[in-house]
Amino acid sequence: MALTRRRWNNIIIIACLLMIGVLTLLDRYTDDAPSDTVQLFDQQNPLSQLQLAGVWLAQTANGHWQCDERVLNCSEWVEHWQQLRVSAVELPANHQPADQPEELLIQVGQQQSQVWWLFPSVGMLRSAAGNWYEIPPSQRDGLQPLFKAEVK
Repeated sequence: MALTRRRWNNIIIIACLLMIGVLTLLDRYTDDAPSDTVQLFDQQNPLSQLQLAGVWLAQTANGHWQCDERVLNCSEWVEHWQQLRVSAVELPANHQPADQPEELLIQVGQQQSQVWWLFPSVGMLRSAAGNWYEIPPSQRDGLQPLFKAEVK
């Protein structure tokens, strides 16, 4: 049985609609962090200061956030770090991501600052104690600040 051009067009239209539906569902359900993640900062251990590769953000005494003057998206950057969720992972002692890490100085509450390492291209964090954490792909983009353009 031969299909007419009209039937082929209908089949192509239906296939396109089904593909759009599947992609929409995938997008809706993959934006969330995986279920095995935990929040890095919470009410008992709130983020109070952070310095990433020489760029800082800090909470003032009255609870407002301030950022380095070069940062364009201060409030979004703070929110991404406050809402950061991570998964603990086991890496062999001799295995480390190949990219160059960025030094991350974190102060939680009134505790002493700790030096962590951020591997942005692979979405990994290494704590001061040497523990490894994976950042979900949906949360990786907001961890880097946007800088104001410099006028020369």
